[in-house]
Amino acid sequence: MSLRWDIFCKVVDNYGDIGVCWRLARQLSLEYEFKVRLWVDDLTTAKKLIPSLDTSKNHQVIEGIAIDRWQRDFADTEVADVVIETFACDLPETYLAAMAIAKPVWVNLDYLSAEHWVNEFHAQPSPQPALCLTRYFFFPGFCESTGGLIREQRLLNERDAFQASVSAQQSFWQALNVDNANLQHLKISLFTYPHAPIASLLDCLACSTRPVQCLVPESNILPAVAKWLGITAISAGTKITRGSLTLQVLPFLSQSDYDKLLWACDINFVRGEDSWVRAIWAAKPFIWLPYLQEEGAHITKLQAFIDSHYANSDADGLDADTLATLQAIYLTWCAGQIASPDWQVLMTALPVINDYHVKRASQLAQQSDLAAKLVIFCRNRL
Repeated sequence: MSLRWDIFCKVVDNYGDIGVCWRLARQLSLEYEFKVRLWVDDLTTAKKLIPSLDTSKNHQVIEGIAIDRWQRDFADTEVADVVIETFACDLPETYLAAMAIAKPVWVNLDYLSAEHWVNEFHAQPSPQPALCLTRYFFFPGFCESTGGLIREQRLLNERDAFQASVSAQQSFWQALNVDNANLQHLKISLFTYPHAPIASLLDCLACSTRPVQCLVPESNILPAVAKWLGITAISAGTKITRGSLTLQVLPFLSQSDYDKLLWACDINFVRGEDSWVRAIWAAKPFIWLPYLQEEGAHITKLQAFIDSHYANSDADGLDADTLATLQAIYLTWCAGQIASPDWQVLMTALPVINDYHVKRASQLAQQSDLAAKLVIFCRNRL
């Protein structure tokens, strides 16, 4: 059954919202051959991830996907078979009125979380009597009872091929003008929020017993990095050495190139949702920073993920002391300052931690991916 899908996206968390929506739209179009229309309220931000996007146009087609500007004065009332309302973005009133007549499958795709309540609320109906419609809540997650994780069909094969190819990695680094001559250097990617304790991390890296290359894609943390360096500003191409640390600012990367950066680095610092999931599939050690929320809700979300992701650590070769160090770094990166002793312990245990993340990525890959679950869910309701 060929379906028409409308995906509505409001850009709130910089690139996270549009990152997830664009990946999902591409997967539904390329792998399932559905007709997909993506409604976006901020084309300027979207263009960072979709370089060929023309921000002056209200309608255009890129890679077979219709991309429409979501304007306040919303006039379009051509309703798709499936309507995806991402992250509770609130659909336009005129479109809702048209939905009341067309009766599409209406799904609110919510934020990813490892919290236990997600299992209970995933796929639950929310009747909307005024519209004679039902809205369903679809929660991505880390177990089969949830909506799963975004994972394209070829992703892991492409990752394995890249990580097994010295020439592919060398070509990637050369394209970014990154020196890869010394294989003993530890490579770290840093993509995070400005409220992270960036200075404490860079202090640890500068004092590391092993030379470190910290690769920072362009984002809103550059002022904090420049402050630590003691300079006014930095931009793509900046490369500065402090102690054991060589810090290099990369240009903003396409989604494909960002995946390769995660695949090629030894440790990845990620944030939000999109880069978080991609770090999991990279099968490399990573430290995740959730979006800052009131009353410490982000810390609860972080702890739930730690408990879930490392639940089988003993069986999979991660000892209690190493796990405790990992947890300490996660929590201090979220609310505190990273301590040098913890960082040194992490460096010593890095091979074991790496092996664990390889196993964990493989385990999660046994589950159905988010798009597959979403397609089955919607087809069953048409």
